[in-house]
Formats: sequence, C-alpha cells, structure tokens
Amino acid sequence: MGAEHDFTPMKVLISIPALDEEATIGGVLDTLPRSLEGASAVEYLVVDDGSSDRTAEVAEAHGARVLSHRRNLGLGQAFNTAVTEALHVNADVLVTIDADGQFDAAEIPLLVGPILNGKADAVTGNRFHGAARPAGMPRLRYWGNLFFARLLNVLLLERLHDVSCGFRSYSREALLNLNLFGRHTYTQESLLDLVHKDLRVSEVPITVRYPKERRSRVARSLVNYGVNALKIILRTARDFKPLRFFGTMAGTVILVGAIMDLWLVAFWLRTGGFSPYKFVGFTGTALVVVGILILGFALLADMLDRLRINQERVDGPPSTAGPHHHEHVSGPREGRHPAIRLRPGPSACRHRPCFRAGTGRTGRRSKRDAGGSGDPPILLLRAPSGAEARPG
Repeated sequence: MGAEHDFTPMKVLISIPALDEEATIGGVLDTLPRSLEGASAVEYLVVDDGSSDRTAEVAEAHGARVLSHRRNLGLGQAFNTAVTEALHVNADVLVTIDADGQFDAAEIPLLVGPILNGKADAVTGNRFHGAARPAGMPRLRYWGNLFFARLLNVLLLERLHDVSCGFRSYSREALLNLNLFGRHTYTQESLLDLVHKDLRVSEVPITVRYPKERRSRVARSLVNYGVNALKIILRTARDFKPLRFFGTMAGTVILVGAIMDLWLVAFWLRTGGFSPYKFVGFTGTALVVVGILILGFALLADMLDRLRINQERVDGPPSTAGPHHHEHVSGPREGRHPAIRLRPGPSACRHRPCFRAGTGRTGRRSKRDAGGSGDPPILLLRAPSGAEARPG
C-alpha cells in the first residue's frame, strides 16, 4: 500500500527558445526524450521569439506547443515566457535547451535527475569540465565565459565553472522564486537570483558542439553581448547585495582620499609647507567626503533591500491558478488547433505570473515596450497539429 502511494507524479516541461531556427528546430525536437525516469509526463514547448521564417510551423508539426512573440524581445523575455508557461501547466521541472542542436538531448536526464531526487533546485550544464576549451568555440567567447564565471564566483562566493550555459533545469520551487528583469539574456542573472535566495544550484558536465557554419543568435557581437551581460550582472549585484556593492565602492573612494591626505601630511612634516601640492589635500578630502556619502547611501539601500525581502516573504510566491480572458482567432476549423491569443484580464496577475514585455514576469512595463499601448502584449499560442485547444 505504501509503495503504491509514495510516488508523486512529476511533470517535466522541455522548453526551446527559437529565433529563425526553421532548419534545425525539427531535428532537435525529434531527439528529445519521450519519457524520463522519475517523471510521469514529458511535454515540449517552443518559444518563438519573433521569427520571420517557419520556425513555429515546423515546431508545431514535430509535436511541440508553441508560444510566439509578436516581435523579437530577447532571450531573457523568451525565458520568462517559458517560466510563466511552466508554472501555468503545473510543471515540476523546466528544462531549457537551445534550438540549434549544439547540446545533446540524451544528456537531459543528467540535468533532471538531481531535481527529481531532491538534491538540487537548479542544475546547469558545464561545458568546461576538464578546464578545456570545447572544440569549435572561438577563443574570445571562451575567455569571455571564463571572465563571467570568475566574476559571478566573486559575487556569489561560490565555485561555478560555466555561468552562461543555456542547457539547464529548474525545479518548481526555483521557478516560483525567480524574478528576472534582463531582456538580453538570463543565464547569469538567474544564478545570482537563485543563489541569493539560498536555493541549491549544481553543475553537471555536458558535451557541446559548435558547427563552423553556425553563428550565435544571442552573441552576434561579442562586445555587445559582454556589455549587456555585464550590465545585468552589476544591476543584479546592486539589487541583491547593496551594502556590499556600495560599501566596496565607498571604501575604495575613502581609501584613495585618505592616502592622498596622508601623503600631503607627510610632505608637510618634511618640508613645513603644502605648496605646490595643495590640490592633493583638497582632492583627498573631497574623495573622503564623497566616500562617506556613498557609505550612507549603502546603508539606506541595505535597509530598502531588507524591506524588499520582507515584502517577498509576506506576498509569497505567485500562484498559478486564476482567470484569463481568451480571444480566439479565426482560422482553419478542421484538422488543426485554432490559434489562441492570451490576454491577461485586469485581475489575472494577482493569481498567475503574467508575462509582460520589458520587465520580469510580474513587473510593470512601459508604454514604449508595448508599442504605445497600455494593454498587455499578446502571445500567440499554438498547439501540435490535431491537438485540442487547452483552455488556459
């Protein structure tokens, strides 16, 4: 009797962000596992981030449910859409894998296993096990990955080897705690968010291949990617560790100012005068004052951070149940699923985390991001051919 009821059904949702991946998305979907040990169901989701080709239609034909953005919103927003959908369908584990086939879908059990066994809340793939550069990875990209890994290790006081890999898995607990704002990418920000909230993050070695003819859809410009990723990391560090972030800045400024003042005092003791270095004293004193002001700001920011944490505890994680308004779009009535536009109602976001362009899952968005409209952006939902429309 006990053995029969000890098993808790676990649903796994495998999500693939895609932008103009018509040539590869079908092959990737065909390699995904149909079942996983410890999981009662495995489902597939493709987040079409404003593709201009037949990515959505090909994914649909290969058995995936498709959520399409009206325009390209960035990898970070594509991930937010996947998180929202995973919570809405009551998935216990969300797996993310790229649409270009560079990762081996046969290794998905390595990512899912620690979560299903209760040993981790999130698992990220490590492409750099053995301290070797993967074959085909450009040197600049490799060095950039190492830089970001070391930067996050300093901020998190952890030891992670690969913080930019998109081949990952997340438990439901991790998804409920994620609150991301970066549109360009999400990989580093999600790790900062999860570790800051004391969730367990682990790494597993994975294999990866880089075809010579393949160009990254995210890191088309390494400089732009690096700048955008660095901005996201610094903003997240500022929000999660304000006392450490601003305190380090204040301490550095005060130290430089104090050294300049002490040098001038030593010069005065030797010569009996300040000329011609009076400007050193003025500059040093100004730096000390600025540093003290920054330190005061650090204390204020730390107080606001404590209020934010307390507010999150009071509100609790968002529920996934709640009303949504659906607007059916006219289309073929026979042989395929009619398109559904998901339009959150006025009270929907109090019950379910709603995707909104330009911010995190539940944040407010600007009219600029909505194209000047005050209405939430519309996602076009597609299901596999012949599937019945899910009522949301």
